[in-house]
Amino acid sequence: MKTVVGIFNSFADAKRGAAMLRALDIAEDRISVISPHTPENEIEANIPTSETEQPGMGSAMGGAVGGALGVAGGLQAGVIAATTLVPGVGPVLALGLIGAALFGAGGAAAGALAGKAVEDNIAGGVPRDELHLYEDALRKGRSIVIAVTDYDEVADRAQVELRRAGAESIDAARKDWWIGLRDAEEEHYRNQGGNFNVDEAAYRLGFEAALHPDRRGKTYDSTLESLRGKYADSSALEAFRHGYDRGQPGDHERAVDGRPHPADADRNHVRRNRAAGQERPADR
Repeated sequence: MKTVVGIFNSFADAKRGAAMLRALDIAEDRISVISPHTPENEIEANIPTSETEQPGMGSAMGGAVGGALGVAGGLQAGVIAATTLVPGVGPVLALGLIGAALFGAGGAAAGALAGKAVEDNIAGGVPRDELHLYEDALRKGRSIVIAVTDYDEVADRAQVELRRAGAESIDAARKDWWIGLRDAEEEHYRNQGGNFNVDEAAYRLGFEAALHPDRRGKTYDSTLESLRGKYADSSALEAFRHGYDRGQPGDHERAVDGRPHPADADRNHVRRNRAAGQERPADR
């Protein structure tokens, strides 16, 4: 199954991009639009909603809470609309099965509207390795279109159509994401006695490995078996381990363009709660 991704500067542009993909006969349930802080007036006012705890991948991100499921304005009847609160990002609207599954609404929504068979069919196309890039785009106020198809030719045509609609590719987003972090990570690694010019590739590989939803909040040693399976000998490099440890939430804060580093989002959320008066009894 092939995945096609485009990152747009606005929700409206992303919806237009999704419409272009439907014109290529990509099925509606294989297209999703994900957008941050979407005003209510941009969504069908009469969407039926039901509050529910969302199971699935959202818990691996630190917990996506709340939810609204219904028919999304501007899409065909039966398309899922889910709103979730993503740590470090804020409220996110996901239109479609892929976005709902990626941010924690997949199990409940697919079960209600299409059944487990549809959910299983879509799940294989959810690109979870790139979740940190989607979060970064959403933090910047951008919207994302994700689609999956079984055919290479359709995937190639879809990527061309998204570019025509003004989308940035996931490869360009990945490059920009690392540029935003690189100076701080280079300084940190040099302060530890490392040679960043030599070790950057391995360090970055470890950093990205730590941001996979299956490894967030887990130590290097506890995930070593899966790291070896994914990254082979690279996982044993000292630079890889430094990058992995750095990619995990820490006691320090790493700001990028005034925003907390994604690895620290959950910890900062706890700090804000305590500052608001929810300190532990022993602190009172």
